[in-house]
Amino acid sequence: MKVFLTFFLFVSLAFQANAQESKHEVLDKATFKSSIENNAVALVDVRTASEFEAGHIDNAKNIDFLDTATFNTKIKALDKSKPVYIYCRSGNRSSKAAEVMKDSGFTRIYELEGGYFNWNSEDPIED
Repeated sequence: MKVFLTFFLFVSLAFQANAQESKHEVLDKATFKSSIENNAVALVDVRTASEFEAGHIDNAKNIDFLDTATFNTKIKALDKSKPVYIYCRSGNRSSKAAEVMKDSGFTRIYELEGGYFNWNSEDPIED
């Protein structure tokens, strides 16, 4: 019984430590903007190619979440230990993409609240 409890405690702590290593945070527009401007980060637009071509955030890389095979292949090429900033049109796809990325081992994922709609909104970004 002691062996089982010790094993269970060890496994529980290992899962807890692993869960703490991964971070997925939704950022407001101002925080997202300052984070991607002041740092050399991976910025990923998970919309379709046609959406990306119609307009995107400067320096973003297009990795279409709806093209599952390509998405999974291309995200594997990113450094999982470095922060990744993602966005889509409204926040739906980027939220799903963040979950896939967490499951793939990414440790710091930052998502733009409200997606590209929010980015292009007339709301001023406070300094």
